[in-house]
Amino acid sequence: MTTPPPGQYPPGQPYGVPLGPGGQGYPQPVYGQPVFQPVMLPQMQPVQAPPPPPEEKPPGSGAEAVRRLLITAAIVGLVIMIVGVVIMVNNPDEYAASERSTLKRVAQDGLAPSVGPGGVGQPLTQAVATAPPPVPNIPAAPAMQPSTPKRLVIPKIGVNAPIKSVGLDRSGAIQTPPISNSNLVGWYRGGPTAGEAGPAVMLGHKDTTTRSAVFSRLHELAYGDKIEVYRLDGTVAIFTVGGIEQADKQTFPTNRVYGHADNAELRLITCGGTYNHTTGHYVDNVIVYATMTGTRLAKRKS
Repeated sequence: MTTPPPGQYPPGQPYGVPLGPGGQGYPQPVYGQPVFQPVMLPQMQPVQAPPPPPEEKPPGSGAEAVRRLLITAAIVGLVIMIVGVVIMVNNPDEYAASERSTLKRVAQDGLAPSVGPGGVGQPLTQAVATAPPPVPNIPAAPAMQPSTPKRLVIPKIGVNAPIKSVGLDRSGAIQTPPISNSNLVGWYRGGPTAGEAGPAVMLGHKDTTTRSAVFSRLHELAYGDKIEVYRLDGTVAIFTVGGIEQADKQTFPTNRVYGHADNAELRLITCGGTYNHTTGHYVDNVIVYATMTGTRLAKRKS
């Protein structure tokens, strides 16, 4: 015999087919519901109990209920407003306007005709896909032989960081440096070395879960700024910034970043734009384009 779920049927009732539309209600006992009638003697009349007095409602009970409902609604609304303010304070990147220096501006046709010069006070732009990499108005230095990059120095934004080589992950994207080391730059070893002909690509984090990281101020660079890469062979490749852009990750300018280049060039990439708390990633990339305009020997440590 099947045992009904506890609490669904009253105790002592047989378990049968539920009554009512959609199986609602309780099953009837197998032998019907017994009804007991009082025995009436012929010479006696049943004594009827007086009807209960009508229930008295306290004066103003309807108005009181409405008042309580309004008070409850006001409290709920206040709680919702407080929660919203707390969320906005804790997530400023999603609800506050971006800083002007990292604001991405697009032209009426959707994208700018070329990569902008960048710099504090200048909104960053994303260029059309066919725009060439920006170059400074300085002659490029002759390319050097390959040599592993060891340290990146950018005096303007206080960067002095070791470089670690990185490859590709399982999805085919370039790996990023370990998030546990906030002052570490990754160089893509599948491309040229810094100072060698072609675009050398380096990546760094904008921030970690607890602090800012090596490229947190990358968006402050502008046309003409200097970048130094210390190489394993004892030389220093000196690059001059030609421009900077902020590009949507969904329309990343692959050809402009990784495409062929006759001169020794450098690309620095980090995250930018709005932080998406759902995905845990920023929606844009900040990209710095630079060309090698000089070289020197690294100073020997005494």
